[in-house]
Amino acid sequence: MSLLLGLYRPQHGRILVGGVDLADLPLAQVRRGVGVVFQDPSLFSGTIAENIAYARPNAGREEVRAAAERANAHPFVARFADGYDALIGERGLKLSGGQKQRIAVARAILKDAPVLVLDEATSSLDSKSERQVQAGLEALMRDRTTLIIAHRLSTISAVDTIVTLRDGRVDEIGSPQDLAESGGIYAQLLALQESGTRRDRRRLAAYDITG
Repeated sequence: MSLLLGLYRPQHGRILVGGVDLADLPLAQVRRGVGVVFQDPSLFSGTIAENIAYARPNAGREEVRAAAERANAHPFVARFADGYDALIGERGLKLSGGQKQRIAVARAILKDAPVLVLDEATSSLDSKSERQVQAGLEALMRDRTTLIIAHRLSTISAVDTIVTLRDGRVDEIGSPQDLAESGGIYAQLLALQESGTRRDRRRLAAYDITG
């Protein structure tokens, strides 16, 4: 993901998006084409509206609100006395973890970039909020390239391709159905998830998977 966002340059090989080598594009153009939602949302001291509109500073208030509604952020925003003009404090200290995550999701929805990166995007949400935010993300993922890093298998159950890593190297590549029957890491994770024992839950938490 760091290579895709231009934080590092590849020492070998190339990164192509839509057939274009990212090394041939200005860094600002590369980053305009990628929307991100990370496990630790990057928020700043300002209003809720400003934090959402950071993705598109010229967006109108109705566009900001529409993005917040799709991310299931509007209900808690409406409870603030100042609504979208409420100040959230440095790094969003006045918001809960789940609220901060929903602001980050709303920002990505508003940006509407052709490439979307979700790194544990729903990790701070309870089950109900996760389902609601996931519905907005699924609509956003249509007709664009989406890269998902997740521990929760439910997050990547509907992807086209899953890549599993073992000791820093690619171990398997395939559809969820293919890998579920392969006997590899993904199949093992499914079995551990269905087991539900405390020991198996600890083993499940030790794995990383990408969709």
